[in-house]
Amino acid sequence: MIQDIGPHTYHNEYRPVFLTDRGILLSYDGRSVLVKTEGGHLIFPRLSDFPDQAGKAFRWLFREDEEQYFWAEQPLPEGHGFSYVPINFLRAAEPRFQAFAGVAGLSLAGWYMNHRFCGQCGRPMEHSRTERMVYCDHCHTMMYPRICPAVIVAVRNGSRLLISKYAGREYKRAALIAGFAEIGEMIEDTVHREVMEEVGVKVKNLQFYKSQPWCFTDTLLFGFFCDLDGDDTLHVDHDELAVARWVEREELPDDPEKASLTMEMMTLFKTGIL
Repeated sequence: MIQDIGPHTYHNEYRPVFLTDRGILLSYDGRSVLVKTEGGHLIFPRLSDFPDQAGKAFRWLFREDEEQYFWAEQPLPEGHGFSYVPINFLRAAEPRFQAFAGVAGLSLAGWYMNHRFCGQCGRPMEHSRTERMVYCDHCHTMMYPRICPAVIVAVRNGSRLLISKYAGREYKRAALIAGFAEIGEMIEDTVHREVMEEVGVKVKNLQFYKSQPWCFTDTLLFGFFCDLDGDDTLHVDHDELAVARWVEREELPDDPEKASLTMEMMTLFKTGIL
């Protein structure tokens, strides 16, 4: 999956450093990221690529191995071979550790942008020097990054798996049942509720498989396998899903990107492992 970057290591402990010419810059324009490719490899700019931008505002994000990553608070201009591409380009980009950095940076940049001002009194927020937190010096509101818990559910029905496609979303490939946990809800209850809401069937034998940080949507995913419990007639919520159907394991799609928990779970069922 996209976060599997070994032997490289992602360090998210808050130990900010000053930007130097060798600092890697992550620049976003909406949901596009500034990159170039050489020999099929993804490259992010360094400050040395844009020396005329040295006086602009950059925010330290994290470290991968010994490389320090910074967010450009205002989008950098295109040039020097770098151009903006849709963030989904990173789903299949190489090297994987760079792709993951680009997606993780998007999540943090979005959090910083959405917390420039206090939601209580409207004053500008200040940045803590000791932890990843912003605070209001006027009303003392403190805000930390928030991650949305959600489930990915592989519903088995003998040799068939429940496959869906989202309605009204950019992602048009095969998917599993998915949804966000509600306040006060156990994650297992989210599985039962989402399956019932989206396709109108009951499930049993919940088996937690794996989690995944899905920074494209600021989400921590919990992957579950489970079995159909009773009638397999689907009652599709077409506000959420364009289609849902039972698919034989040999008809399931292949996984060329190897980025998502969804596709890994499909592959495990397709190959008969789970």
